[in-house]
Amino acid sequence: QVQFVESGGGLVQPGGSLTLSCAPSGSINTSRYMAWYRQAPGNPRELVAAITRADTTHYDDSVKGRFAISRGNAANMVYLQMNSLKVEDTAVYYCNTSPAIGWGKGTLVTVSS
Repeated sequence: QVQFVESGGGLVQPGGSLTLSCAPSGSINTSRYMAWYRQAPGNPRELVAAITRADTTHYDDSVKGRFAISRGNAANMVYLQMNSLKVEDTAVYYCNTSPAIGWGKGTLVTVSS
């Protein structure tokens, strides 16, 4: 069942920025391993960014240096700051832990000029 709700997606021009938010259910402590995934049209869902219990971050090579995952200081939120967006970043973005405990509907990011 759904454990996270993603928001913040939208239409943005190449080179633009966007911040995605992940709101967990009340029973989930996001100090645990958290990650952002994305699924582009015709492609499988892939891991984009992750943050461990030790606050170590990991990024897919395609977004390294452009995206940043972080934990909020309030409301147990998790964020994905996306900069220098490219057309190939277009996808539905999801947040989850590992192993996945439930998938939400995600939030659509469309990068187009």
